Amino acid sequence: MKRLFLSMMAMAAMATTLTLTSCGSDNDGDNIPGDSSILAADGKTLKGNLIGKQTLEAGDYVLGGTVIIENGGELTIPAGTTIKAAKGFSSYILVAQGGKLYANGTSAAPVTFTSGETTPKSGDWGGIILNGKAPISGANESGNTANAEVNNAYKYGGDNASDNSGALTYVNIFYAGARNTADIEHNGLTLNGVGNGTKVENIYILESADDAIEFFGGTVNVTNLLAVNPDDDMFDFTQGYTGTLKNCYGIWEEGYTSTEEDPRGIEADGNLDGKGPEHKNQSNFIVDGMTIINNTVGGNTTTGQKNAMDDVIKIRRGATATIKNALVTSTLNLTGLKAKDLVDATDSKGGGTVTINVTCNPSSFSYSKKERVDYEDSSDPGKNVENQGSITLTEEASNTGADTSVMGWTGYTFPAL
Repeated sequence: MKRLFLSMMAMAAMATTLTLTSCGSDNDGDNIPGDSSILAADGKTLKGNLIGKQTLEAGDYVLGGTVIIENGGELTIPAGTTIKAAKGFSSYILVAQGGKLYANGTSAAPVTFTSGETTPKSGDWGGIILNGKAPISGANESGNTANAEVNNAYKYGGDNASDNSGALTYVNIFYAGARNTADIEHNGLTLNGVGNGTKVENIYILESADDAIEFFGGTVNVTNLLAVNPDDDMFDFTQGYTGTLKNCYGIWEEGYTSTEEDPRGIEADGNLDGKGPEHKNQSNFIVDGMTIINNTVGGNTTTGQKNAMDDVIKIRRGATATIKNALVTSTLNLTGLKAKDLVDATDSKGGGTVTINVTCNPSSFSYSKKERVDYEDSSDPGKNVENQGSITLTEEASNTGADTSVMGWTGYTFPAL
């Protein structure tokens, strides 16, 4: 009888434990027992460091500050989830090396990261940052690393080209890009040394301060990207990026104005900020199927520049780019320059190399110079360099650019071409 009594007591204790565990999961999503949760007691606010695995339930959440997915941590966000960020530089999600973020949207139910402000605007919150272990440029042949711009406690880079930081599929990123200083600022999506084992497909970035997307080295491939009204560059590459951006569409809408000094369609550096001209493994990437539309001559609120774009495409500082099926145009009949240069391969810190086939009708998209390969320093002509850059440009009559039919899930109204 004593044994039976003890056995019954043990079973009751186990049932109590299971009941308590089940109740706890209502607040924390599906957590592995013993792991940390980034979900606050209110069941809606996300903040903190995730060291284990956590799956949120579909619904609406608040990004209440910084979320770090640490080495070994995994955060899964299901389709249809919306996360509204508190205003400020410290509201962002960073995936550390060895961590994984799975934002598993669908065309019918994307995952949305956006501002929590009543009247949202560019730069309200940080953005999404992935730090991987893929190669970046540097002094060594392999194994180069660097620290993340917005949080230098977390490094990126390495020698694992196939590194996996998770998956972002059917994801909206709206009103991101908060700035700390001119040299420390977020983008909509920042990919730091991210490997090609990471899936990044079907991304819509709206009204991001600084760049819509920036690649700091890495090998990750990105497919089906829509960038609308970024404050600086639409597509930015640096520090040894060697992947492919496929089917990308960037547009500045009528009335858009930039606060940046030199906003561009593409900006590419071989090494970080031109500080390592001797560095190994500099950027050598492909853009396949790209549309760039500038529907404004609103100019630049910082410099007073009359054309919204400094250059459509700027490949410099040791970068090499191959750009296929590019379409550059404007869909509004507005007078005035749309850009300074169509393709510029020069810079005070060194030129670049670009091979491009492009359709651009000067009657709808005007620029001062089609190709710029000679570096000119207006303040010191002694620094001028002839043939500093290399451009192989083929003009096509009817490039189609990006295929917008696969971007219908965004709900964006694309102008007729």
